[in-house]
Amino acid sequence: MSDEAGSAPQAPAPQFRSDVGVELVRSAAADSDVIWAARVSTAGEQSLEALQQDPEKSKGLINYLMRDRHGTPFEHNSMTFFITAPIFVFREFHRHRSGWSYNEESGRYRELQPVFYVPGEERKLVQQGRPGRYEFVDGTADQAKVVSAAMEASYRASYEAYQEMLAAGVAREVARAVLPVGLFSSMYATCNARSLMHFLSLRTKDERATVPSFPQREIEMVAEQMEAAWAELMPLTHAAFNAHGRVAP
Repeated sequence: MSDEAGSAPQAPAPQFRSDVGVELVRSAAADSDVIWAARVSTAGEQSLEALQQDPEKSKGLINYLMRDRHGTPFEHNSMTFFITAPIFVFREFHRHRSGWSYNEESGRYRELQPVFYVPGEERKLVQQGRPGRYEFVDGTADQAKVVSAAMEASYRASYEAYQEMLAAGVAREVARAVLPVGLFSSMYATCNARSLMHFLSLRTKDERATVPSFPQREIEMVAEQMEAAWAELMPLTHAAFNAHGRVAP
């Protein structure tokens, strides 16, 4: 049904999410890429044939490269992910610069939609201890209620202010300043296996890791989905990463 004459279009209703989205949209990544890159100086294209004829030997080479941190053979591949997550996740994501390329949706060129992050029931809410030695524990039902109510009220107010400015003719790049970091954004992120391993070593918590990491849960949710997709593409490399302490070569 169309709006009545002279009335402004109704703003979309806010949506609240507790998940993130990760989709592998393009890839050129296989364990054979690592073998080819490592052997090209002596075996050339024969390295691909060797992988098919002697998979155990190839597994051993990948483990050797990982163990002794010969990193460049793990760079000759590419994966592009489409990621939807709160803006505060992307602010952490963009700390990873070497071996990464990003393109994020722009609030200058399009009207941003009211999709906001609210922690799910499983999200631990209470921090205990001091930096470097703290842990997160479950919150109470009252704390969860406070978090949800405060976030939703803040999101609604900020998006109403955003819409008010747009309706008054204010530029999108100015009006967006009132929007919070809990707003969902989207981006393409392209990386290679070496840069992804470095990301995973910092943004996942895993008992197999030689160096402990304490990531914020929301970026870990993204990292877990990225790792699952990568593990299917490069199972030998992924297994070697785990076997050698989840340290990027």
